[in-house]
Formats: sequence, C-alpha cells, structure tokens
Amino acid sequence: MPQALYESSLTSLPLLGRGKVRENYAVGEDRILMVASDRLSAFDVIMGEPIPGKGALLTKMALFWFDKLDGIVPHHLTGEDPLSVVTGAEREQIRDRAMLVKRLKPLPIEAVVRGYLAGSGWAEYQKTQSVCGVALPAGLRNADKLPAPIFTPATKAEMGDHDENISFEQAATIIGTELATRVRDISIQLYQRAADFALTKGIIIADTKFEFGLDADGTLTLMDEVLTPDSSRYWPVESYAPGSNPPSYDKQFVRDWLEQATVDGQPWGKVAPAPALPASVIAKTVEKYEEALQRLTA
Repeated sequence: MPQALYESSLTSLPLLGRGKVRENYAVGEDRILMVASDRLSAFDVIMGEPIPGKGALLTKMALFWFDKLDGIVPHHLTGEDPLSVVTGAEREQIRDRAMLVKRLKPLPIEAVVRGYLAGSGWAEYQKTQSVCGVALPAGLRNADKLPAPIFTPATKAEMGDHDENISFEQAATIIGTELATRVRDISIQLYQRAADFALTKGIIIADTKFEFGLDADGTLTLMDEVLTPDSSRYWPVESYAPGSNPPSYDKQFVRDWLEQATVDGQPWGKVAPAPALPASVIAKTVEKYEEALQRLTA
C-alpha cells in the first residue's frame, strides 16, 4: 500500500482552508493548489484513520472526468504542473494528489443531479412522491431509474453540518433565476455524458454533485472534484437490482461497518470522534476505489 497522507503541511504557500478531505493553498492571487489527502468522512464525520492512496485515486479520477466532459462548460484546471509551485522538499507530499486550479468565486449551492432514486432522494420520495420539489411518478422503488435525470440542488453546509436539499426555486432565489437555469441545464448535460460513458464500462452513476464558480469575467466554471466516488453514487451493473440499496464503489464498506459499530457498548451516535476503523475495512475501501478507477479507465 502507498504511504498515507492524513494531512498536508506545506510551508511555502499560505493555507486557505482545510475541508473534510482537501487542503487549499493560495498560489499568488489567482490560483489555488488543491491537495487531496487520504482522509475519509462518513456521515459528515472525519475518520481518524486515512485510506492509503485515496487522494491520488480521487485526483486521477477527477482529471479523467474533466477530460471526458471537455466542451460542455469551462473548468478550473490551469494545465500547469502542481509540483512547480512547491519547494523540492514538499513535492513528495503532493505528488499525484494535487491540482493547480483557477481561483474562482464559488456558487453557494451544490448542483446535484439524480438519475436514480437513492439516499436522501428515496427518503424524501417516500414521504412526498417528489424530490426537491420535482414531482415523480407513483410506485417507484428504492434504486429505480428515473424517467429522466433531475436537478436537485442543495445548500453548502458548514463543516460538520449536513447539506440541505432545496428546490430549484430556492436555488434561484439564492443565485438568480438565469444562473440557476444555466447551472441546472449544464449539470444535467454533464451527468448524462458521464452516465452514458460509465455504462459502457459496467458502472451506473446513480447520482452526483457538481460545484461551480465564477471567474473574474463572470464565466461559469466547473470546479472542485468531479464524478469521484466521494461525490457520486457508483453501482456495478452486474449487482444492480431495484428495491434495495445496490452495492456501491464508494464509502459503503465504511458506512455499513459504522452502522453496527459500538462505542462504550452503545451504537455510535454519528458524531465525532468516530470509532477506529479496522484494517480490513480500510483495505476493502481502498480496493473498491481502485476497482472503480480501473473499470472506468480500462
């Protein structure tokens, strides 16, 4: 297994912030060095143990998808080598796990697209027969394919809080109707192209979230990570069966283990600190991320 990086510590660049998985460093006024650590969060809690190689796998997958989605909307990659902006001593820390990107003004909403009914969408549908204000046909089951992909935005939560699903109208109130309409239409286009391609590789992309920002000229730009198992629900075609949660290429092993984990004899309450992950769960999670990347890029 590769050497794990739980947290980067670059001293040659100013740290802008640490997220659940990534650290962002300022490169001058107009660029950001995004470093993907090997941290993993589940139920919005960061695990105490890293998943070795995860940051590099996610970075490779994001770069793969930025290339596949070319032509739909501008993206934030500068095309420059991330290793060129750190000191020689810091290069090994970020090798294969960093992207040098344009500094943008992020939109304050998550652009979520669902092609299948799952997760919080399934929970909401059972109560209202709709998801984020989008009415859906009666009689759908968990994991059913939707008649067409739907745009179900969410607000961006502060660290440790949950993103909150909102309607298109609420998103339009936050960022304006014209911009919200463009984000919706572009997000569905991005999802459709990715989902069609993934299907040729035996992978169903059930849903995903995109993030957008505006550059200095106001150009809408795709940013952050795209279509990784951290921001998407990946299902292998061969084990897909509607009516229950299909096995997935993501943190499912970790989530399933946490659901039955106990702390001081009680079920874990999904608040920090998380119980320590066993080596077997870590190894299985690495294996799933690797398998997803190999399938897609084969």
